[in-house]
Amino acid sequence: MNERVLAIMDLLHNDHRYHLDAYQFVREALAYAQKVMKMPATNDEGAEEKQDHHLTGQQLCHAIKEYALEQYGFMAKTVLNSWGIFNTGDFGEIVYNLIRVKEMRKSKSDRREDFDNQYVFDEAFQPKFELSTDAG
Repeated sequence: MNERVLAIMDLLHNDHRYHLDAYQFVREALAYAQKVMKMPATNDEGAEEKQDHHLTGQQLCHAIKEYALEQYGFMAKTVLNSWGIFNTGDFGEIVYNLIRVKEMRKSKSDRREDFDNQYVFDEAFQPKFELSTDAG
């Protein structure tokens, strides 16, 4: 097996809080943020050119919410919960686990706490119904 697979397997063995799908989903949401949402990148002073697409924890939390709603609709919260994700702080735990195994990078200004309390799942993933007064 290659080193990346072994690193993820080790991560899952040592931290049972999150399902493998949670890690994959966060990585997909990062790509979604950069490619589809075209989120503005932050760039620390002196950062390498590779860091041009870096997102803050707050930006990534927003992108994860949008991606979850796009992928799972009204079931987004249920799906995330089934993977062990119950709040935005869990996204931070997942990201920092991925950083630890070198599957993601962080800038000098990034902090794990940047992911905390970005939104409440019950509100963020609540179905929104719009009533129309037109009786067309």
